[in-house]
Amino acid sequence: MEKNDIIEAMVSRRSIRSYKPDMVPQEIIDEIIRAGTYAASARGNQSTIIIAVTNKEVRDRLSAMNCRIGGWKEDFDPFYGAPVVLIVLAKVADRPNRVYDGSLVMGNLMLAAHSLGIGSCWIHRAKEEFESEEGKKLLKDLGIDEEYEGIGHCILGYPAGDLPKTPERKENRVYHID
Repeated sequence: MEKNDIIEAMVSRRSIRSYKPDMVPQEIIDEIIRAGTYAASARGNQSTIIIAVTNKEVRDRLSAMNCRIGGWKEDFDPFYGAPVVLIVLAKVADRPNRVYDGSLVMGNLMLAAHSLGIGSCWIHRAKEEFESEEGKKLLKDLGIDEEYEGIGHCILGYPAGDLPKTPERKENRVYHID
């Protein structure tokens, strides 16, 4: 069987937890976001949104919020120095599949980033961030009035150091019914 680039990207993508400070070019960020908008969604609703944060002040504010929610020391950066944060949110109203839809967007974002030579990692606590008054104010300041649930942060940047090795897959995770 011939090697498939998409499957190879799925197999080789790893979460990156150390980034160079260099900004990712806007055209690459836009291409990654475009891939995210093509994720499957329940009933084709496309009810997720992506907020692209490249402004260092806002990025650092989000990092501080995430750090407080995570319970770490004030100087810890849960975004690991990544200069770009793509926040995936899903519309709450009448969207029982919103977490699944948002998760598919996150997967597309991370695979697209990897295919373009950009490191990524899914950072949690977006739900708690955007349930907070500070998070709600940020959305309001952006003109987002409807209620959205935070699904995740897809951090992006150039990896600092070697890429993590792909661990062996655990056994007994697949069952066949013939």
